[in-house]
Amino acid sequence: MLTTIQIDTVVSAALREDAPWGDLTGEVFLPAAATATASLRAREAGVLSGIDVFAAAFRLTDPSVEVTALAEDGDRFETGQELAVVSGPARAVVQAERIALNLTQRMSGIATLTRALVDAVEGTGARITDTRKTTPGLRALERHAVRCGGGVNHRFSLSDAVMAKDNHLAILQQQGLDLTAAIRAARARLGHTTALEVEVDRLEQIEPVIAGGVDIIMLDNFTPEQLVRGVEIVAGRAIVEASGTVNLETVGEIARTGVDVISSGALTHSARHLDLGLDIALTAGAER
Repeated sequence: MLTTIQIDTVVSAALREDAPWGDLTGEVFLPAAATATASLRAREAGVLSGIDVFAAAFRLTDPSVEVTALAEDGDRFETGQELAVVSGPARAVVQAERIALNLTQRMSGIATLTRALVDAVEGTGARITDTRKTTPGLRALERHAVRCGGGVNHRFSLSDAVMAKDNHLAILQQQGLDLTAAIRAARARLGHTTALEVEVDRLEQIEPVIAGGVDIIMLDNFTPEQLVRGVEIVAGRAIVEASGTVNLETVGEIARTGVDVISSGALTHSARHLDLGLDIALTAGAER
């Protein structure tokens, strides 16, 4: 779950960027006493994520703005469905509108894409996970959106787990170090609760990596046939993660190879914003 601190940190920064000295248009065009009611509506079908982020944009702009959520994170919705109602001072509603929509559209787009991949592997036992290919500053929000879509999260940061990738292995090779011995040495330096994962891109790397005592082995850019063989070689001695060339057309076939996890950077770096709209109507007014 997203924490209030995580949400407010991102939303506050976005609001400051968008209106560093206030909303000049609202101040000169809208009466100070005017109030407004607005409906958050879906202009296409999808999966909702970020309803608390949406509400925070208005709360942090003006605490008197009320947001009533009509759907929850993770809910599927249809075109035209009303997802929330916003009411309060018109200036605040208009000022917060763009930030509220930008973040919720982004998060709902990620949740919708994730749900599509999760649905595509249903029944296989494979789990869909994200990567660190997130928007700087928005990782907590984007990772939450993946969970809303039914996916799971990879390590949150470089501090959370050991994951030796191709560049790490290339440096080891350059230094003339043995891969199995290097993994065992790394394992000896870790606490017992810290996971150790190694990425490979060739079948012949699997056995030396497994011999080192990894928890997870990533098979990167393997063909489906190679994935089947890789799963056979690992033989349950580690969690098998598949990565590379993952999309809606390929994910089902990848899942049926027997891998445990399928990671996709596209969940966060290629998801398009979902089309949501905030329809505002002034409900009262007064002279400034």
